[in-house]
Amino acid sequence: MPHSPSSRRSSSTVASSQRRKMLLGLAASAAMALPLTVFAQQFPTAKINTTKLAITDTEVTVGQLHSATGTMAISETGSIQAERLAIDQINAAGGILGRKIKIIQEDGASDWPTFAEKAKKLLQNDHVAAVFGCWTSASRKAVLPIFEKENGLLYYPTFYEGLEQSKNVFYTGQEATQQVLAGLNWVAKEKKAKTFFLVGSDYIWPRTSNK
Repeated sequence: MPHSPSSRRSSSTVASSQRRKMLLGLAASAAMALPLTVFAQQFPTAKINTTKLAITDTEVTVGQLHSATGTMAISETGSIQAERLAIDQINAAGGILGRKIKIIQEDGASDWPTFAEKAKKLLQNDHVAAVFGCWTSASRKAVLPIFEKENGLLYYPTFYEGLEQSKNVFYTGQEATQQVLAGLNWVAKEKKAKTFFLVGSDYIWPRTSNK
């Protein structure tokens, strides 16, 4: 869901809530991973890993693909920090199946072609097991064909406009009808409104959600 500069403040509270939920979920997973160190020792990766992904007996490599620079850095820096905090907590608790998580970070630089280029690098060259990345719908749609072609896995960390699904993407946030309709229902009930004007800038999120 792409944000214009005018929408950043209004989305920051929701984004913070989503990051907290993601952290809680990942921390819970980490708590269950600790006793599974023995699992990694009993089943050496070299013998069972047929995926060619960057997974060894001691490490699982994942990618981070957000805008660390450019206009969207103000929104995506929080995602970078939250994901790293969650991974640090998981590693401190023993990792995933006894394997520590290693991060390869790439900067989408608030530029959609750059997102596509970096996604291809993470999947084709680094063979990461998963990527935590994107923020705007424009960046997500730029990388989606690459994830589907390479059969990669993208964790998309915020709400979006809906009308899209892919087996290669975990959409972690609510979509438009789960936000807009609740607001309209409240205005209709509490303010007795019968006519609505939905105002937005000219980009994917307002056009699709208003539709």
